[in-house]
Amino acid sequence: MLDGQSPWSHHLAQNLALILISLCFLPLDTIVLGASYLFGWLLPRMPSRQRIVRNPGFQAKTILVTGVGMSKGLALARMFYRSGHTVIGADFEPYGIPVNGRFSKSLKRFYRLPKPNQEDGSAYYIQDLLNVIRREKVDLWVSCSGVASAVEDGQAKEVIERRSDCKAIQYDVKTTETLHEKHSFIQRTVDLGLPAPETHDVTTRTAVHHVLHKTPKKQYIMKSVGVDDAMRGGIMLPRRSVSETYNHLSRVPISKEKPWVLQQYIQGEEYCTHALVVRGEVKAFVACPSLELLMHYESLPNTSSLSKAMLRFTEEFARRSGDDMTGHLSFDFMVEETSTEKGLQKLLFPIECNPRAHTAVVLFHTMSEEMSASYMQALTASADNEVNGHGVNGHSSNIVMPHRPGKYYWVGHDLVALIFYPAFQMMRRRLTISAFLSGCYEFFVHLLFWDDGTFEVWDPLPWWWLYHVYWPGQFLASILEKRKWSRVNVSTTKMFVC
Repeated sequence: MLDGQSPWSHHLAQNLALILISLCFLPLDTIVLGASYLFGWLLPRMPSRQRIVRNPGFQAKTILVTGVGMSKGLALARMFYRSGHTVIGADFEPYGIPVNGRFSKSLKRFYRLPKPNQEDGSAYYIQDLLNVIRREKVDLWVSCSGVASAVEDGQAKEVIERRSDCKAIQYDVKTTETLHEKHSFIQRTVDLGLPAPETHDVTTRTAVHHVLHKTPKKQYIMKSVGVDDAMRGGIMLPRRSVSETYNHLSRVPISKEKPWVLQQYIQGEEYCTHALVVRGEVKAFVACPSLELLMHYESLPNTSSLSKAMLRFTEEFARRSGDDMTGHLSFDFMVEETSTEKGLQKLLFPIECNPRAHTAVVLFHTMSEEMSASYMQALTASADNEVNGHGVNGHSSNIVMPHRPGKYYWVGHDLVALIFYPAFQMMRRRLTISAFLSGCYEFFVHLLFWDDGTFEVWDPLPWWWLYHVYWPGQFLASILEKRKWSRVNVSTTKMFVC
């Protein structure tokens, strides 16, 4: 994997190779696109949506989904559309390259939004959002923000709910800021009386060494506060020797202006969750195994003890946070196994919170009506008088969880990660033939038996556009700007600049 120290020629070759791969698959993918349109033309048009719309008791709402260029935003837009609602889409479009979600059949209209920046702040972004909401008479704004605009969406929520009748699935500024940063989230968790790993805020190297010397047998992971793609993976401490630890830390910029978080390292399996919270109550929930860069989604069984434990934590966190808690809530957990007299015991530690939608929402694909009903509950005045997705009074207290969910991958990511890059490494004699064949086998299992996180037969254009316009455009922009990057997340359209 390339990094900031790699020669520009290597980054150039990386961008050109990915553009070439896109061109090579363009004829095949265009055939798939055409076949999908033909298939959709021959079959009845969205019978489930037509059935819902014809229901005399159904009350369609106008829903604005921001972030439709990401898989999570697109997935939610499609769910609302299948449930009979009118969906408006909006997103940023870096370098003027149209995002794939703007071409979805689920959208009545799409709006390009100005991205908040240091020079102009978030004023233009919030005003444009408000203009869209007023123009389209939006009932509900569902924010699917990325990590870089989470706080700005909190500001927008406060303005929108104050100046319009629109409700927002988004936390206010204070809640968003608290949950967004690792150190303040952990402190919030402790304040709520919930378990959390040992965590320290550090602004000097001396503070780091003090913690390490105080507990020499413990391991820690140090991460930068805020968005830092170059340090996303964190730094493991201490190193193999005291001198190596000192030398390594001497190269890390630590100051009050650039603070870090030193957190107890939990050795074990990692999991992530996605939840919808309305007025302090969890309305939808899913848990799945996680990785630092997660591109394969498979939910835990709803009956598993781990899923139940993570749901209980999420419910308690939301309930203790109060009735003002409405938005998406995603946690990262580490599960540590310890030996006791009764045998192996699993301990659950929350290590991070993302106060926004998680890509794991794609696992609710088959539950559009139930998910829409959960979101519609945000439109009622109180938790005692809920509205379901069909506009009928009286709600069930059951939490929506995926029932027989599929397994999800992104074919563009797997094609490069499991086929082309391993083949390149094998040619350089850095990978064995058996390892390469194992990757090929995994790719074809995903291709045949898993679902692509973007592709829908009735709505194929966003999938085609993602791989043959959006990403090639981003790679071309990287060449023109001589921008170095180490990885891309196909599902969130994020490029990790280094």
